[in-house]
Amino acid sequence: MDPIRKALQTLLDGSPLADTRRTLTFEEFLTQLRERPSCLIRSVHQLFHDMVRHHVGDGHDEYPDDPESISFIDYDFTSLLVEDSNQPFHADRILANRLVNLAEGFRGGAQQNKVYVFNGPPGSGKSIFLNNLLHKFEMYCNSSSGCRYETVWQLDRAALGDDPARDPTEQLASLLGERKTSRLLRDLASGRGAATPHGTIEVPCPSHDSPILMIPRDQRAEFFDELFQNDEFKWNLSGGKEYEWVFRNEPCTICTSLFRALLERVKDPATIFRMIHARPYRFSRRLGEGVTVYNPGDRSPRQNAHTNAELQRQINELLRDSQAVRYVFSRYARTNNGVFALMDLKGYNKDRLHELHNIVSDGVHKVEELEERVDSLFLAVMNPEDDKNIRGFQSLKDRIEFININYVLDSKTEVAIYENIFGRHIHEAFLPRVLENFARAIIASRLSEKSPAMLDWIDDPRKYRLFCDDNLLLLKMYIYTGLIPSWLDEEDRKNFTARRRRKIIAEAETEGRKGFSGRDAIDIFQDLYGLYARDRQLITMDTLIHFFVKGQPELGKKLPKGFLDALRNQYNYQTLQEVKESLYYYNEEQISRDLQNYLFALNYELGTTAVCPYTGDRLEIDEPFLAGIEDRLLGPDVKEGRRREFRDETQRAYTSRTLTQEIMVEGKPVTSTELYQELRERYVFHLKEKVLEPFLSNANFRRALKDLGTDDFRTYDAKIQTDVRYLIANLCDHFGYNESAAREVCLYVIDHNLAEEFAG
Repeated sequence: MDPIRKALQTLLDGSPLADTRRTLTFEEFLTQLRERPSCLIRSVHQLFHDMVRHHVGDGHDEYPDDPESISFIDYDFTSLLVEDSNQPFHADRILANRLVNLAEGFRGGAQQNKVYVFNGPPGSGKSIFLNNLLHKFEMYCNSSSGCRYETVWQLDRAALGDDPARDPTEQLASLLGERKTSRLLRDLASGRGAATPHGTIEVPCPSHDSPILMIPRDQRAEFFDELFQNDEFKWNLSGGKEYEWVFRNEPCTICTSLFRALLERVKDPATIFRMIHARPYRFSRRLGEGVTVYNPGDRSPRQNAHTNAELQRQINELLRDSQAVRYVFSRYARTNNGVFALMDLKGYNKDRLHELHNIVSDGVHKVEELEERVDSLFLAVMNPEDDKNIRGFQSLKDRIEFININYVLDSKTEVAIYENIFGRHIHEAFLPRVLENFARAIIASRLSEKSPAMLDWIDDPRKYRLFCDDNLLLLKMYIYTGLIPSWLDEEDRKNFTARRRRKIIAEAETEGRKGFSGRDAIDIFQDLYGLYARDRQLITMDTLIHFFVKGQPELGKKLPKGFLDALRNQYNYQTLQEVKESLYYYNEEQISRDLQNYLFALNYELGTTAVCPYTGDRLEIDEPFLAGIEDRLLGPDVKEGRRREFRDETQRAYTSRTLTQEIMVEGKPVTSTELYQELRERYVFHLKEKVLEPFLSNANFRRALKDLGTDDFRTYDAKIQTDVRYLIANLCDHFGYNESAAREVCLYVIDHNLAEEFAG
C-alpha cells in the first residue's frame, strides 16, 4: 500500500464514527435497534437530557445523609459550557440545578411543544451560554453516544418495473460516450450528491424521521413486542411517558405518501421495507441541519416552501404520477428532531416567535396545502425589556417556559470567572480569602437587601455578628454555594428545614437581576488588580476595603449598608482563629488525663480520695480540683451558678449514657464517647482563646516575624525562633498560605489587635 492510501486508511480506521456513518438496510437498523434501543429510540428532548447528563454526571452532595435535603447538588458544568469553547460560560450552583431540573423534566414525561426562553439581564452571558450549549449538543449528536438514525429511501427501479436504461442521465452519458459522466450526474440527481447503487433513486426524508416511524402506527406495539426481549427497556417502552411518541407520531407527509404510492405499485410491504434505509442524522449548525440559529437581524427567506426539482422529476417518472408524492417541505423540517433557536426576541426574531404560535400549539406547520409535523426543541434568549414583544399573545405566552440566567450568586463561580479571564496566578496577589471576599462584595450588590425567607428562619441576626451582616447576606451566599456554615448554632441548624431551604433558594429567581453585571465585575476587578497587585506586596483586606470606600466610593455606595464592615469583621475573626489554631501546641496527653479524671471525679462527694480507673491517678476530689478543670471547659469568668449547673448536667450524662450504654454495653473506651469528645472541644477552645496573650506582650515576637528569612532572625532567642517557625509552618500546611502570606497575616492580626477585639 502506498503512503497516501495508508495514511487515508489510518484516518478512516481512527474515526470515532467508523461504525455508524454508513447507510444501513432496514434489517441492519433493526439489529442495532435491538442491541441498543435506549440510544436509537430517543426524541430530541430525551437526547438533550442525555447530552447534559453525559457532560455533567450525577453531581456531588456534601450532605448525603441530611434528612432535610432538597437535592441542591454541586454539578460540574465545566465539560458542557467551559471546555472546548471560544468564550467559556461558568454556571453557578443555582443555575446548574435549574438546568439539570429542566433536563430531567425533558426525560420524565411526554413533551408538549414549548418555547424555552433563557431570560436574564444584559451582561449575564445568555448568548454565550446558548452558543456553548448548542455547540456541545451538535458535537454530542454527531458522536457515537448521541447518534440517531434518519430515514432515507432507496427506490429500486427494477422492483418498481422500471428500466434503469430509461434514466435520462444514462441516456445522456451514452450520447457523450462517457460512463463516468453518467455516474456523476446520477449522484448529483440523488438529491444530496450521495452515491447510490446502480438502478436506484435516493430520496432522503427532509424531516429526519426515524425509520421506526415507517412501521404502520397500528402495528408498532405488536412489532416491538416481537422485536424486544422482556427486559427493563421493554417495560419502559410500553408504559413510559417518554416513549409515547413512538406509538403516537406519524412520518412526514413525504414519507407517508411515498409509502402509500409504493404499496399501490408493488402490493408487497416486504419489497417496500427493503427500500427503506437508515443513515446517521448528521447535525450541522452552519448548514442549518439539525440546529438552526437566527439572530435578530437575519431576514426571513421569501420562499417558505422548499423542494428539489430534479429529485421530484425522477420520483414522478418512476411512479408515473406527478401528484402521488410531493417533495415539498419548510425550513422547520431541517431542524425536525433537532433544535430551532432564536438569539434575542427582537427584530425579525419577533416575527419568527409569533410564527411559532401554531407550531407550539398544534405541532404542525402548513406548507402550501400540506401539513408538516414539527417535533423540535425550540430555544430562545431574551432580555427582560423584550417582554413587550410577547405581550398581548396570552396563548403564546402560556406556551413559553422561562429559565432565568441571572448574574452569578455563587462566590466560587465568580472567582472562577476571574481566573478564566486573568489567569489562575491572580491568587498569588491576594492574601487567602481576600479574593473570595471581593467576589462576595460584587455578589452583595446583586442580592435583595432584605430576605423574608432568611428572617423567617433566623429572627435575631445579631447573634452571628462575628460571622455575618445584619441582613444575613453572607449566610445566604454560603447557602447559594451549597454549604451550611459550621458556626450556626444547634437550634438554627435543626430549624433549617426543607421547606425553609426551598424558600431561600426560590428567592434566587428574583435576585441577580440588578447590581454589578458580569461585565462590570470584570472591569472592577481589573481596576483593583491593576492598582494594587505588585511584587512583594499582597492585596489585603485593608486594601479591599480602601478600594471600595476611598479609591472608588461610587462603587461602595452600591453595596448594602454595613456589608463591608461585616465582611471585614468575618474575615478578621476567621483569620484570628487560623492564627490561634496554628500557634496552639496540643498537649493531648494532659488534656486526656484531665478529662478522664474529671468525669470519674464527678461521681464522688467533695473531700473524697479515689483512684481513677481510666488513668491510674490518685485524686483528691475537692472544689479547687474540679474548678481548675472547669475553668478550661467554661472559661475563668463563669458564674458559680452556671458552674454547678454544668457539673450536674455532665454527671447525669455520664451515668445515664456514657457509662451505662457506651462503655458497658457498646464496649467503647471513655475517650471515644460522645460526652468526652464534647468536653474536649470545649477544653481546646478555651485554651486557644488565651494562646496569643504571651506573644502579644512580647515586642520581640513581632520583630521576629518581620525578620523571618533574614540573617537578623538568628539573633532572637531559640524559643521565639521555634514559635515563629511553628506558627508559619502550620499556617502554610493547614490553611493554604505561602511563607510570605503567612507572615503578612500574622502581622495583620497583631497590628489590628484582633485578639483583644474578639476577646470574650
